[in-house]
Amino acid sequence: MARRIRDALPLLPFLALVTIFLLIPTATVIVSAVFVDGAFSLERIAALFSETALTALWKSVLLSGSTAIIGAVFGAVLAWLIISSPPSSVVRRAVISLCSVLAQFGGVALAFAFLATVGLNGVLTVWVQEHFGWNLAGSGWLYSLAGLILVYTYFQIPLMVIVFVPALEGLREQWREAAVSLGASTFQYWREVAIPLLTPAFLGSVLLLFANAFAAYATAAALVSQGSPIVPLLIRAALTSEVVLGQSGFAYALALEMIVVVAVVMVAYNALVRRTARWLK
Repeated sequence: MARRIRDALPLLPFLALVTIFLLIPTATVIVSAVFVDGAFSLERIAALFSETALTALWKSVLLSGSTAIIGAVFGAVLAWLIISSPPSSVVRRAVISLCSVLAQFGGVALAFAFLATVGLNGVLTVWVQEHFGWNLAGSGWLYSLAGLILVYTYFQIPLMVIVFVPALEGLREQWREAAVSLGASTFQYWREVAIPLLTPAFLGSVLLLFANAFAAYATAAALVSQGSPIVPLLIRAALTSEVVLGQSGFAYALALEMIVVVAVVMVAYNALVRRTARWLK
């Protein structure tokens, strides 16, 4: 018993961080969403079925799903191109390092980069307007859901590269050699062997990208100053609105909704990761 306690001591700082920054906030959100003035009530949960809340949820799912699929497809192709180069390749190491940086490049900095490039007075917008007469900014699409899809895809693709490269590296050369020795072509090898093996990892990566986009806030908040097209921005509006006061309870209900969605996605992701781990060993 004493040995187990001693072995667990190094985990105490991690457990403290998880408790302070994950478990306590989650418990606070759950309790605040279902208790009103100390009494159990589903009033705040019922507000999630209002037109405003359902519209925000739908747009969040559309934003997260579309960027997850786009990021997964392009990221998987880029990851395959990276793996095709020798392990000692300088280009391979450089691209992976760049993807590691870009996957974390978000928030206000990313929003400003797009505003400075293709915003209403962006560098590229002004240049194209002067030379070709086209207005890239259009009617302000960058500040709408379409703009968020473009901006989110910017960090979804490198994130896909980071999480999908290990799965591609797990494909053993012996499997290809065995398939070729049995008369399989390259197309047959990918269709019958590689793609079925990579499918759980790919779907798991899509779910991870979905959760990453669904929970993102800072980039959308910096781009969209008016309205609440997605759930995180609706939570901000409920907490900071000067027009309709006393909406903090609604914000707790929305936060609980996000927790449930992300939890379901992560449970499915972990199931797919465990399935992938069987052949990566």
